[in-house]
Amino acid sequence: MSFASLGLSEAIVRAVTERGYTTPTPIQAQAIPAVLSGGDLLAGAQTGTGKTAGFVLPILQRLSQEPRPAAAHGRAPIRALVLTPTRELAAQVEESVREYGKHLHLHSMVMFGGVNINPQMQKLRGQVDILVATPGRLLDHVQQKTVDLAHIEILVLDEADRMLDMGFIRDIKKILALLPKKRQNLLFSATFSDEIKALADGLLDKPALIEVARRNATADTVAQKVYPVDRDKKRQLLTHLIQEKQWFQVLVFTRTKHGANRLAEQLSKDGISAMAIHGNKSQAARTRALAEFKTGKLQVLVATDIAARGIDITELPHVVNYELPNVPEDYVHRIGRTGRAGCEGEAVSLVCVDEHKFLADIERLIKRKLPREVVPGFEPDPNARPEPIMLRSQEHQQRGRGHGQSAPRATGQPGRASGKPQAGKPALGGNRGGAATGAKPAGPKPAAMHRSGGRNR
Repeated sequence: MSFASLGLSEAIVRAVTERGYTTPTPIQAQAIPAVLSGGDLLAGAQTGTGKTAGFVLPILQRLSQEPRPAAAHGRAPIRALVLTPTRELAAQVEESVREYGKHLHLHSMVMFGGVNINPQMQKLRGQVDILVATPGRLLDHVQQKTVDLAHIEILVLDEADRMLDMGFIRDIKKILALLPKKRQNLLFSATFSDEIKALADGLLDKPALIEVARRNATADTVAQKVYPVDRDKKRQLLTHLIQEKQWFQVLVFTRTKHGANRLAEQLSKDGISAMAIHGNKSQAARTRALAEFKTGKLQVLVATDIAARGIDITELPHVVNYELPNVPEDYVHRIGRTGRAGCEGEAVSLVCVDEHKFLADIERLIKRKLPREVVPGFEPDPNARPEPIMLRSQEHQQRGRGHGQSAPRATGQPGRASGKPQAGKPALGGNRGGAATGAKPAGPKPAAMHRSGGRNR
């Protein structure tokens, strides 16, 4: 199957071919015709499946084929809106729009918080056909009356599950109220929780349903392993594994921002180049850390779940759960950063006695027991007793204690309570800042597809 056979124009196929891609991935082969038909779509796809191109390519096709509506109030209308949960993902998606639409007369823009709003306002005064935005910054523009959403023809909710996890549901509902009732809606989610189903029921009209992987499944190309260890030996074990196994490009997950900072500092003292990435970091710091990690200059990137959503590396070899997530679905998201597009990857979890309930929840979700391996010298104490775990929501509460808030309630029982660098080659899209089409900053390429030559990328 070729991209041309899916009904895409010569100009779009040429842009795809120039990136070295010839064969659509399964999500692209199903989503592109569905979007071109004009109907609503509910798509379930894990990360690394090429879903970004699955909606970007047909949107470009539809907008380039249909005549542009007349300018309203002297301003060309915005025709497509893509909402994403994080800045990095927004930048990645908009870069894909630019790359694939470079032979078309369409203009795109990305907007997110953490940067000066004035350049975004200036760009909105010109022609913007496709707007990629995070919900919060988009509502900032709405409040200042610098953006008009009354002519949106196509709406995309990308990584909708993560947007709900991050508490964006109220913002999303505010945005939906500003859109025309007659429009095409596309919802992409890695998991289908009850909340996602409820959102889809209220948003989508007789949608086509696409699932390219078993629900809440982990990729077969990811080798998963658990290393039991005492909580106070985790950092030493992680250093041991990285050095002894000569791991490079290691993405390490922590539950909290503070934990990410502390671990990155400790690894650096151990002689391992490491940086932390999370929501409290400036956009410039996040962009720099991602760029160095993607090129292999940085050996370890320590991230929280939310910050990691912008990391898109086709051949990322190692993911480490330094701390298990308290929400089992987040485990699937985390290890989905490796083993992409047919490439092999490794996902290991350092599990102490506090996290046994989390591990049981994860194994129940993925319907398999993960293999254990005890590393000599790091045997866990069989008499260790579990201690309460600080969760991300409680970290926020604790920071506010100086403002009259009470101390956070700890979870009494863990559970769902409240040698040679091998730099992976980046997939299409990446951590681009900027707000619009124009000069291309250096960075990785757009969303994953199968490359010619028989090798999956």
